[in-house]
Amino acid sequence: MGSTMKVKVDGDGNGAPPSAAAAMVNVAVAVKSTEGKGSQRAVRWAIEKLLPKARRIFLIHVMPTITAIPTPSGESIPVNELDDNVVEMYVEDMRAKCKEIFILFKNLCKRKSVEIVVLEGDNPATLLLQYVMQAGINTLVLGSSSPSYFSRRQKDSGVPSVILKHAPESCDVYVVSSNGLVKDSLSPLLPTETEVSTINQQESNVSYAAMEFNRRAASLPDFTHLNSPAFAHGNSSIHIRSQQRYKQNVEEFTAGPEVVNGGHSSTCSEQSDIQAEMERMRLELQNTIAMYNQTCEHLIHAQNKVQLLSSECLEEARRVNAAQKREENLRKTAAEAKKKHVEMEKEVKIARKLLAEEACERQIAELKALQRSLEKQKVVDALMSCDGRYRRLTREEIEVATDFFSDSKMIGEGGYGKVYKGNLDHTPVAIKILHPDASQKKEEFLREVEVLSQLHHPNIVLLLGASPENGCLVYEYMENGSLEDYIFQGKNRPLPWFVRFRILFEVACGLAFLHNSKPEPIVHRDLKPGNILLDKSYASKIGDVGLAKIMSDIVPESITEYRDSIIAGTLAYMDPEYQRTGTLRPKSDLYAFGIIALQLLAACHPNGLIMKFEKAIVSNSLADVLDKSVVDWPLIEAEELAKMALQCCKLRCRDRPDLETEVLPLLKKLSEFAEMHVKSEKNLIQAPSQYFCPILQEVMENPHIAADGFSYEHRAIKAWVDRHNVSPVTKQRLQHKMLTPNHTLRLAIQDWKSHL
Repeated sequence: MGSTMKVKVDGDGNGAPPSAAAAMVNVAVAVKSTEGKGSQRAVRWAIEKLLPKARRIFLIHVMPTITAIPTPSGESIPVNELDDNVVEMYVEDMRAKCKEIFILFKNLCKRKSVEIVVLEGDNPATLLLQYVMQAGINTLVLGSSSPSYFSRRQKDSGVPSVILKHAPESCDVYVVSSNGLVKDSLSPLLPTETEVSTINQQESNVSYAAMEFNRRAASLPDFTHLNSPAFAHGNSSIHIRSQQRYKQNVEEFTAGPEVVNGGHSSTCSEQSDIQAEMERMRLELQNTIAMYNQTCEHLIHAQNKVQLLSSECLEEARRVNAAQKREENLRKTAAEAKKKHVEMEKEVKIARKLLAEEACERQIAELKALQRSLEKQKVVDALMSCDGRYRRLTREEIEVATDFFSDSKMIGEGGYGKVYKGNLDHTPVAIKILHPDASQKKEEFLREVEVLSQLHHPNIVLLLGASPENGCLVYEYMENGSLEDYIFQGKNRPLPWFVRFRILFEVACGLAFLHNSKPEPIVHRDLKPGNILLDKSYASKIGDVGLAKIMSDIVPESITEYRDSIIAGTLAYMDPEYQRTGTLRPKSDLYAFGIIALQLLAACHPNGLIMKFEKAIVSNSLADVLDKSVVDWPLIEAEELAKMALQCCKLRCRDRPDLETEVLPLLKKLSEFAEMHVKSEKNLIQAPSQYFCPILQEVMENPHIAADGFSYEHRAIKAWVDRHNVSPVTKQRLQHKMLTPNHTLRLAIQDWKSHL
């Protein structure tokens, strides 16, 4: 083992390693089994002393090479005589048992993850040394239950001895026994060449008295403690104790010169020579001791300097690392700033490009607006000039037709101006006069002239003439006024349900004509009962198209587009999507049409009408919200009309039905149903009341008796009981929904018809 083996014992009897560097190390602990105390002691010591500084901890167990497999009879069979699968299964079983050894030791290392290693071989020391060198182990801990490792001489046959002797310089080896710790490391404080020469010179001075001196000097202290960890780390207590012990031995040696003589001196002269020589040797020895003490002090001072320099180096290294980290962070910050700068430059380029595109688009839009303004001015100029599409009237003709705007001729007044009834060429006409101060209405007036002069449809009010200079429009006269007068039941009597059905069909036809006009569709924008006029036979026509707009760019229904436009129309009949987005579509008129249809059914104000009908349909109480002035409502057809009107009143245009393909077919069917009812009413006016169906209010053809005892037309009562469970006459709950043919009534009706 030589001078490289050192031992340090803590005050509590446990071995403690010297203070290591701040860097983290790889620690390996060799364990043999859980039965012995040596492996447990080694693991506990490693956890206590090395765990805070360990980067990785390995538990290593060496499993002997399996050369034979035991049999149940107690014999063993060599592995080369057995099948490879059997040998492999046995080896795996032994490895599993070896891994069970680590369970106890892993429990001791609760706060640190532990890696286990199983080595196979017959030479544990060689395997451990190979693994230490291959795996880069910095510290190896061995356990031993024998206290003999603290003796001055150690046997070289054991595993710890071999490892201590052949361990590489990069690995510290600790042997933990019951009495302490043996540590093997290369100490930087071995004797230098100068110290060795000094000691050799001192030994040569006393060589002539070697026999006696060696016998007395056997008790002198062992100078190998210079290399001990305690001395190397500035522990001067051991040095002081050894120095005192050395002085004591020297004094004993110098105090008894007679022992050196041993009774062999024959003369006094020889004794005096010996005493003189002994005195000289004593002085030289004292000088040597003084030199030794001075050398020790120098060594301690040098080691303190080394420690100071080491701490300064560590502090400087920490500063360098901190500076490197700051530099790395600054580099990252600079890289991020550069990246952001590049991104900002890209965004600036994109913004400049977009700005240029927007400027170009703005110029194009301004050119288009200028072009539209020029075209509009051309239209205005054409309207102001003689136009063959309508009759141009002079102010004198208008004054004569209105008796100079007599109040007795006035039939209406609005925000745009007054409406007079007049006669033009012995034909009754309606003359609308724009207020002189209503300059903002001038554009609506001109638009109405432009639109109406191009439109000719049975359900659109006919423009007979105009006087653009005087702000005057001449329409055909509608004898029965507007639909609004009948909805709110003023001085006019209520309209029958079949007239209401026909009016809705005619209004829908007029809207379809506007929406399909060529080359571009026209949206009314202000459809309401006050703008639906009735002639003497209650035929309806759409008027007041002053807010109508020719759609040159219709936005698809699936796209929601927001436009900065001026909202026009009457609030209660205005499309909610048009109010919210400013986008106008032909289906915007469909919302107002749905509200008008609900008003014709209920004869009330439009506020809250949609929710009122929705609740009535859900609760099967539609009859409660219908106009009570009409007593013979066809409930089935009225419900169909109400559902269609609610569909037209959806908040989004895309959810509303199509006017031509969905709304018009239903209204046409209801109008035909109303015409049939009028004809049957005219033909069967003298029929007995019991021949009429309570639901359809017409003479029955196939009467059936329901649970309430009343007879109904079969198709009507069948449709009723499929949707309701109450009687259509008594409003009481039906006991059942069975229908019985009324043959007697059917024969009576047929007989009555045959006598007409």
